[in-house]
Amino acid sequence: MFTFADVSVVMGTYNEEAAIGTVLDDIAEVTDGEAEVVCVDGSSDRTPEIARERGATVIEQEPQGYGVAVREAILTPDRPIVVTTDCDDTYPMEQLPEFLALINEGYDVVSGDRLYHGAEAMPAFNRFGNHAFAAVASVLMGARVHDTTTGMRAYRREVVEDIEWTENTGLSAELLIRPLMRGYAIREHPIAYGERAGETKLDPLQGGAAIAKSIVKVALEERFR
Repeated sequence: MFTFADVSVVMGTYNEEAAIGTVLDDIAEVTDGEAEVVCVDGSSDRTPEIARERGATVIEQEPQGYGVAVREAILTPDRPIVVTTDCDDTYPMEQLPEFLALINEGYDVVSGDRLYHGAEAMPAFNRFGNHAFAAVASVLMGARVHDTTTGMRAYRREVVEDIEWTENTGLSAELLIRPLMRGYAIREHPIAYGERAGETKLDPLQGGAAIAKSIVKVALEERFR
């Protein structure tokens, strides 16, 4: 049975000084300080200082996009369970025990479903887009999924090490699609979703187009591999 001493919580951080302290404090409280935290950071504000003050490992990286940072964060630690989250205080760290329990039940990937409860804190345009992404991915994969772009997931390490990740803006969708289509045991788990602290870095139109392109590309690659 895995415990939080086996868990690395990882994230890409970029100018999130408004929220990073709260997120890291929540992780420490929920895991009794046992979970390792890794941040891959390209910030120009105090985000990395705040993270280091709270005991996180900070890997500095020139800003190159969401996927580049998160991919580095996922592959850097060596603990057997990796949990991804965002650093804007939208994801419920208090639900980390539920994710770990599901991994211990035998799931390879546990994916937080923000849309199950309605995600009222999410802008309406983004909410519509996420429903559309899930619908397109479901058709292409031949399997129903509800939230392809959530940033909160738990993975067994062998999953993230066995797959070559290619996407940047669309990495969050790729991190669900490739494991699912390769037969790993996936569980979508309802999570609460809160108001973000600080300003969003993703342009909804350009980012949405990039995510949609990634979903189609990755699903077709997996179907014909």
